[in-house]
Amino acid sequence: MVINFAAGPAKLPEEVLKEVQTNLLNCNGSGISVMEMSHRSSNYAKVQDAALADLRELLNVPSNYKILLMQGGGTGQFAAVALNLIGITGTADYVITGSWSSKAAKEAAQYGKVNAVLPKAAKYTSVPRQSTWQLDPKASYVYYCDNETVEGVEFDFVPEVASNVPLVCDMSSNFLSRPIDISKFGVIFAGAQKNIGPAGVTVIIVRDDLIGKHLKSTPSILNFELMDKNNSLLNTPPTFGIYVMGLVFKWIKSNGGVAGMAELAKAKSKLIYETIDKSDGFYYCPLDTNVRSRMNVPFRIGSAAGNDALEKEFLAKAEADGMIQLKGHRSVGGIRASLYNAITLAETQQLANLMLAFYKNNKN
Repeated sequence: MVINFAAGPAKLPEEVLKEVQTNLLNCNGSGISVMEMSHRSSNYAKVQDAALADLRELLNVPSNYKILLMQGGGTGQFAAVALNLIGITGTADYVITGSWSSKAAKEAAQYGKVNAVLPKAAKYTSVPRQSTWQLDPKASYVYYCDNETVEGVEFDFVPEVASNVPLVCDMSSNFLSRPIDISKFGVIFAGAQKNIGPAGVTVIIVRDDLIGKHLKSTPSILNFELMDKNNSLLNTPPTFGIYVMGLVFKWIKSNGGVAGMAELAKAKSKLIYETIDKSDGFYYCPLDTNVRSRMNVPFRIGSAAGNDALEKEFLAKAEADGMIQLKGHRSVGGIRASLYNAITLAETQQLANLMLAFYKNNKN
């Protein structure tokens, strides 16, 4: 049995994959696969409408918010957010706490003025308190990434912004892992491939008064207004990905909802962080304790800089034991365990057991 600790595309619930397998040739009694359905057909409409309804229920999305399904992943939304919103005042605030928010800011700078509210950091290991931020009261929006997948930094608070400045959040890697108050946000987006489905789908939740603010140069495929008017069917959507994502939403509903996912995430991440903290420095996690991600746990072996030989040995042992894709992101190295919703507590315990055994065998 293989346990996939990848950061994305990531593990999907086994129950969902089995249902996909069972219905692959005959989706919902249609006689054909969902991959063959016309996106304009009534059969596909049922698939998409059910997914959107379940998501709205899971997050208690208010009626004045639209849910769009788009392509291009998080990187596409780096452009889409700016193209749809930065023209309000011509400038936007970006809270850069890791690789993905940094990339988002660089993308947005092509379409307007970007104000980095924090000094550039040599390494991303914390989230400076909001009292230190240099916010622009004339900003079109304030942007942040709730969970930085590469560095493992997760916000422990929701930023407070002026009532006239929308809060925009990239939740790609912790979407549906804890309850959120949608009304605090202007826009939330999430690429599916990390926590809710296969690669190819991006969920956008946008307050309706922010639709129609786009720059004239906004491509149709990134235009929130056109996507809304066309029920996310302006172009052919990733129908198979949306189908699988809808099944994941039902799986979450049957497993305690978002609150259930939050309890599970807390228990899994606690297990790994406690293993790190009790290793007398053998395992090292660089992050401030209060912003340690529940989704992506990065660590080194031997020291803060890591011991390449020990880390390679650990990764080889993990793979031999069926635990794969634990290697850290190429930009930071080391080891990274991604504990998304589909990873079980028992699977996390297997990783903790390996870490403990490896520590005992190599601590001297």
